Amino acid sequence: MEKRTVTIRNRAGIHCRPSSVILNTVNAEFSGHEFVLTSQRGESCELNSIMGLLALCLACGESVELTVEGPNEVQAADKIAELLATEFDFPPQK
Repeated sequence: MEKRTVTIRNRAGIHCRPSSVILNTVNAEFSGHEFVLTSQRGESCELNSIMGLLALCLACGESVELTVEGPNEVQAADKIAELLATEFDFPPQK
């Protein structure tokens, strides 16, 4: 089991578009893993549904705990933690 504490950096929090990027990465790259996010408020969800992630209402500056179990836990935890901490900009600014 691998754990990371991550601070949300996206100004608008983890809304639909960042959630989509995160879940697509989970499904495409780490299908044999189990991911659980736990908010500062003690609410948690598995990263297997966009609605579960959205229901956490993760805001900018909030910290979450990411727990990963699976064959490449360290790599999976690093990648998903990186995405959670990304400052997404939709659409990208030039």
